[in-house]
Amino acid sequence: MPEAPDIDPHTAAATLEWLVEMGCDEGIAEQPLNRYALPDRMPPAATAPAPQAAPNAAPTLLRVDSDPVTEAERAATAATTLDDLRAALSGYPHCDLRLGAKSLVFCDGNPAARVMIIGEAPGRDEDRAGKPFVGAAGQLLDKMLAAIGMARDADDAAKSVYITNVLPWRPPSNRDPEPLEVAMMLPFLRRHVELADPDILILMGNHACNAVLGRKGITKMRGQWATGFDRPALPMLHPAYLLRQPSAKRDAWADLLDLAARLDG
Repeated sequence: MPEAPDIDPHTAAATLEWLVEMGCDEGIAEQPLNRYALPDRMPPAATAPAPQAAPNAAPTLLRVDSDPVTEAERAATAATTLDDLRAALSGYPHCDLRLGAKSLVFCDGNPAARVMIIGEAPGRDEDRAGKPFVGAAGQLLDKMLAAIGMARDADDAAKSVYITNVLPWRPPSNRDPEPLEVAMMLPFLRRHVELADPDILILMGNHACNAVLGRKGITKMRGQWATGFDRPALPMLHPAYLLRQPSAKRDAWADLLDLAARLDG
């Protein structure tokens, strides 16, 4: 029997965390399993007699499934409350992200808030908790908001925020959202903004800017007010970026002061 590798507990914990991030969440079985092997005998295919067309009958039209984006628009438009919209998202069958996610991450904070924050997508911590921005980036976001006297759990709508993401389900291994995924979720996001009806949108990072404004380049766009979903929108650096680039916190602080001044004005 081969000897166990010489690895310290901290390295082992870091390796295990990395494997979980990569989506390796199943243990090793006692016996190998070839998932590509075919059984010795395949069940016979069922055959049904071809239908006989009636004399002079009109030709049968084949049913074509509706376009996923069109169906998303229809479902989102039919929602008249935030609870309706959450239910519509939960029942939407075309986005395969839901198959690999543990939770539908819909929102957090005060729906009556003047400020609505839109992020990219849930990460591992958010997928487990069912709420957006609860991991390390979310903790930094809470500190940033507290610096200007705001919080997601504040009862006062003037001092609270409401938070959601472009995608409500975690992409595998935290990969970037794909264009079709964003296109399917965009009608739900637009309706989410309409129902919450905030005064201001904060677009956290490139993917939120691309979904709402149709363009990227967050390091150049940050701090420049724009119009998204018919209301003022402020692009900001994502807290996850600030964790990797602490020197950019100065820019984030300037944007927070600009937001506070806009709210006061």
